[in-house]
Amino acid sequence: MIKVDGREIPTPSDYSVGIQDISKAERNANGTMIIERITTKRKLELTWNYLSKEDLSRVMSAVSPVFFQVEYLDPQTNSKKTGTFYSGDRNAGALDCINGTIRWKNIKFSVIER
Repeated sequence: MIKVDGREIPTPSDYSVGIQDISKAERNANGTMIIERITTKRKLELTWNYLSKEDLSRVMSAVSPVFFQVEYLDPQTNSKKTGTFYSGDRNAGALDCINGTIRWKNIKFSVIER
């Protein structure tokens, strides 16, 4: 479903695409709103309910560079798109640790188009 720098990552449990218009807005002397749309960017919100330690390491390593390429399914065009993204804060909770093997839950972060 998603590739980072050409490599597939595990399919998220939850996948949400935000379409964000970057605009400059102000009112003129008549009080009319003037909006100049500068560009439109995507924000992908990704969540995994559970990941093995190996899959979590692979996902976190893939999004650790400052910028990276993401191939994703875009709801507006109903097609695969590729763009340059960066990641927001990354969170992972520990479910448990059995015989030294940790299982991870509620992994969440966003990737934002550059």
